[in-house]
Amino acid sequence: MIHHITKFMVCLAACISLWPVCARNAATDDQLDSLKLNHHVIFLPGNGTPDAGSDSVRRAIDAFYYDQFRHFQDPAAPYFLFLSKDSNLAMGIGGCVRMRGWYDWGGAIPANGFVPALIQMEPDPTHMRHLGTTPAGSSLFFRVLGRKGGINYQLYIEANFNGYQGRDLHLKKAYAILNDWTVGYANSTFSDPMALPPTVDAQGPNNKMAVTDVLVRWMKTFRNRWTVAVSAETPAQQVDVQNDMTAKCDEWLPDFAAFLQYEWDTSSHVRLAGIMRTLPYRDLIAERNHNVIGYGLQLSTVFHPAYPLTFYGTFTWGHGTASLGGDMLVGNYDLVSDPDTPGRLYAPAAFGWCAALQYNFRPNLFVSATFGQSRYLPDHQEDGMNYKYGLYGAANVFWNLTPRIQVGAEFNIGKRQNFNGMHRWARRVGAMCQFSF
Repeated sequence: MIHHITKFMVCLAACISLWPVCARNAATDDQLDSLKLNHHVIFLPGNGTPDAGSDSVRRAIDAFYYDQFRHFQDPAAPYFLFLSKDSNLAMGIGGCVRMRGWYDWGGAIPANGFVPALIQMEPDPTHMRHLGTTPAGSSLFFRVLGRKGGINYQLYIEANFNGYQGRDLHLKKAYAILNDWTVGYANSTFSDPMALPPTVDAQGPNNKMAVTDVLVRWMKTFRNRWTVAVSAETPAQQVDVQNDMTAKCDEWLPDFAAFLQYEWDTSSHVRLAGIMRTLPYRDLIAERNHNVIGYGLQLSTVFHPAYPLTFYGTFTWGHGTASLGGDMLVGNYDLVSDPDTPGRLYAPAAFGWCAALQYNFRPNLFVSATFGQSRYLPDHQEDGMNYKYGLYGAANVFWNLTPRIQVGAEFNIGKRQNFNGMHRWARRVGAMCQFSF
C-alpha cells in the first residue's frame, strides 16, 4: 500500500510543479468561454432598458457556471436565461438529452456501467457478448440565482431518467444556498466531481466517491484562493450481518465531512477532504450494541500543466467508507464479520486511486486516457472467491459539434482479482451523443 501511495504522490507532485509553465488559458477554459456566449437572455418586466452585454449581465451568466461540485457529465447552463433588468435575479430551466450505447465481448458485465467488481469469474456461454443502450443521464433542472440586501441565494432542483432499472424520473439534487450555507440533497462534501476525468461510461473510475446526501454545509472562500467546507450528512451504511450473530442497528448520528481546497483558477485546484462516521451494530451473542468509528481521506486535483493538457487525479483511503462510492458499493463492506470473534464486526480498510490526462487538439476536440485501481484491505483472511481489487482503464475522444451538442467514443478495459488469485479481464467499446438545452 505504501508503495502505491508513494508512486501516486510523486506523480502528483511532479505534475503540479509543471502548471506554472502554462502561458495562456487552457483549451478547456476556451471551450467554457464559447459556451458562456451561447445564451439567449430574456429580461423580466421592469423599469429601465437593460444592456445584454453589460458587466452585471455577464456576472449573472458566470454565476451559472460556478459550482464547486460540478461533474463533466452534469448538464450545462441553460440556453434560455431569464434575468431581471437590474440583474439581481436570474432563472434558468435546462437539461440534456443523452444516449449511450456499448458492446461487450469475451464476457459481458451484467450492468450498464463498466464496473470491474461485477466482472464474472466463470465464463457463461450465454453472456459472452452484449449490445446495450441507455438514456441514462438525460435530465431536467431548474435554477434560481438571486441577490437582495447583501444576501445571495440559490435554488436548484435536478431530476434525471436513470435508464438502469427503468425509465422513471428520479430526483438527483434538490438544495438551497443562502450565502455560505447549503441545505438539501446535494453532493457530499467528501466528493470532488470536478477532479473526475471525462468518460463516456456513466460509472467512471472505480474509486469514485460520488454519493449524494441530504446535508447541511457551510462553505467559505477566502482571498479567492482558499475554500473551507464542513457538513453534517445523512448516513447510509452497508453492513455484512450474520442473522444468528449480528444485526444492523439504525443510524443515529450524521456523517461529518470537511475539505480544504486551494485553487489558482476556476478550473484548477487541489483538495484534501475527510469524513468521519458512526457505524452501529448489535452483537446478538453478547446482546450488546456497538458503535464503530469509520473515517476516510481523499486527496484530489485537476489542473492544466500546459495549454492543451488537463490532469485529473484522486487518491482515497479509509475504514468503513465503502458505501460512499466506487467498486466497494457492490458489497456490504462498511462493517464485516470478524472470523476470530463471533458476534463482532469491524470496519475494514480500502483505498483507491485514479489518474487521467486530457489533450485538446482544439477547444472543442479532445482525447483522454484514464487508469485507476480500487483495493479491499481486510484485517482477516477472506473467502478466496471474494473481491480483492479491481483495475479500470478508459481511452476516449470527445467532439463538441456545437457548444451544446457533444459526441464521444470510448474503449474500456477492466480487471477483477479475487483473494484466491483468480482474475479475469473485461473489455467494452461505447459511444455517446448528448444535446444540452
